[in-house]
Parts: sequence; C-alpha cells; structure tokens
Amino acid sequence: MTSFESLIRAMPDFPKPGVVFRDITPLLADAGGFARCIDAMAEPWQGSEVQAVCGIESRGFIFGAALAQKLHAGFVPLRKPGKLPPPVVEVEYQLEYGSDRLQARSDALRPGERTLIVDDVLATGGTLAAARDLVVRLGGELVGAAVLIELDALRGRERWPNGVPLHALLHY
Repeated sequence: MTSFESLIRAMPDFPKPGVVFRDITPLLADAGGFARCIDAMAEPWQGSEVQAVCGIESRGFIFGAALAQKLHAGFVPLRKPGKLPPPVVEVEYQLEYGSDRLQARSDALRPGERTLIVDDVLATGGTLAAARDLVVRLGGELVGAAVLIELDALRGRERWPNGVPLHALLHY
C-alpha cells in the first residue's frame, strides 16, 4: 500500500448496491498525503517537457492544477457545456445511458503544445477518450494521461490508444 492509499476510503454499496465507491476526500484533506500523491502522479512525466495539463471537470481540476504546478506547465480546464465563455471547441461522447459533452476554449492550447490529460478516476474510458479527442481538435500534441485510480474491471484502458502512455497510480 502506498503512503497515501490508506487515505482513500472504500464505501461499499454507494451510490447503489454492488458498487464500491472510492472516496478521495480524506486524501485531499491531508496535506502531506495529497503532496505525496501529486509527487507520485508527476513522477512518470518528469523530463517529458509537458507544456499544458488538461484537467477534466470536476475532480480532474484538483489533480490537474496541482500537477501543472509541479511540472511547471499551464493548466487548461476541460469543462461541461455552458461553463466557458465563447469561442469554445466541443466534443460529444457516449455514456452508459445517454451522452455528454466536454468543452475547452478554442485558444486553450497552442498548435503542437505538449499536453497531458489528468482525471481522478478511469472507469469505462469515455470521458478520457473525449478529452483526448478535444486535445487533438485543439491542436495539442498528446503526451499521455494520468489518473489517480483505475477501475480495472471496467476496462476503460481499452479505449485509450496503444503507444500513448496512460499512468494510473492505483488499481482497484
């Protein structure tokens, strides 16, 4: 177990029976644990010359902004519709029961800017794939993705392109 993994609570049967929710709020509340977590998430990207970190709304903002600071990169929020002033670039993606959209300012990335995508959890992979498509549409050069937790049984990694690094700190 990592030095901060004990700060993530398993909540059985939340939000519905059979689901084990991973509550990260104790990790976020612990300054030392959160700092160690960010250090560990940043480690694979040291020396990769990341220029921009795109954090996915909403908890990806927490980890993404901290990683951007640690990697000396800019931070770009990838938002749900209606949260950013125009002009925006948008991608639509499918959920288990419906669809959703992600947006970014059309000038959020410079052409060829080396970009890392960050989120808290990789589950089915739909949101991460949409973020990847958005970075490409914005003209960024995708360096890879980082997540705190990967839920292996949901096989979200299969939606990520081969050869593009995807680092998950914890696997459940």
